[in-house]
Amino acid sequence: MTILVTGSVAYDTIMVFPDRFRNHLLADQLHILNVCFLTPQMRREFGGTAANIAYNLRLLGDDPLVMATVGEDVGPYLARLEQLGIATRLLKRIPGQFTAQAFITTDLDDNQITAFHPGAMNFAHENRIGAELQASLAIIAPDGKQGMLEHAAQCAAHGIRFMFDPGQGLPMFSREELDRVLRSAEFVAVNDYEGRLLEEKSGRRLEDIARGVRALVCTLGAKGSTIYAGGQRHDIPCVEAAAVVDPTGCGDAYRAGLLYGIVRGWDWPRTGRLAAVMGALKIASRGAQNHAPSRDEIEARFRRAFGHSPWKG
Repeated sequence: MTILVTGSVAYDTIMVFPDRFRNHLLADQLHILNVCFLTPQMRREFGGTAANIAYNLRLLGDDPLVMATVGEDVGPYLARLEQLGIATRLLKRIPGQFTAQAFITTDLDDNQITAFHPGAMNFAHENRIGAELQASLAIIAPDGKQGMLEHAAQCAAHGIRFMFDPGQGLPMFSREELDRVLRSAEFVAVNDYEGRLLEEKSGRRLEDIARGVRALVCTLGAKGSTIYAGGQRHDIPCVEAAAVVDPTGCGDAYRAGLLYGIVRGWDWPRTGRLAAVMGALKIASRGAQNHAPSRDEIEARFRRAFGHSPWKG
């Protein structure tokens, strides 16, 4: 029951500007913008879609395979993954490239200015998915565009079920490319904004897209999530978090819960509820990989929310 996770491995550098951007931007001078924001607070986090999903699967006791392209600066990340017991043999180091990196500055109104350097992620297509990986389920998470398209085709060619999770990369794809991937995907996962964009780019409503796959999942933030599967709609409630600290990586935590349930043949209500619990546990911590509940703590949180254990029916 091996889960293959493709997507990005990235460093996130997060800075806090102790003021408001609007106090330093002159509306009539934006054509000659030249600003500097002093950020006395800074932290560096481990992130990236593939690594985040794998981290949460590991919390659940799974042993996922992570496939990604990384740069020459990946050493600290490799050491972390190995310490966590996450295999790194499918991480391809690209000479002369940096590992993907996001530089995020947040002001007091929670506005963000982000610069993203894809680096080695642009070479994702150099990794190839073959039958020798013996994966029973894969996720095509945000990555280099060519890599996402080729990995979807390779999964289909080798009979590997996969979830298509276009994320913030959705605008890269043409209607024809989306149609091609959706024809071979068994599962699709989007948030509400991505769902609307997918409808616009594909020319079809989510309910119509769902009829062509085993399940389409749309997360709705504090409103929970909706799973369209087998002609039915399953409304999954949001699980109340101990604290709302940082939404970064919540979608990846949720997807880990989905993958865990799917590969074990759980029904959609139970799978969606586990996914919701994982998202709630993540949002209470800063960064995408700083929450560290034990399996027992995950089970206890599920019990409090739904009255029973996810592992006992």
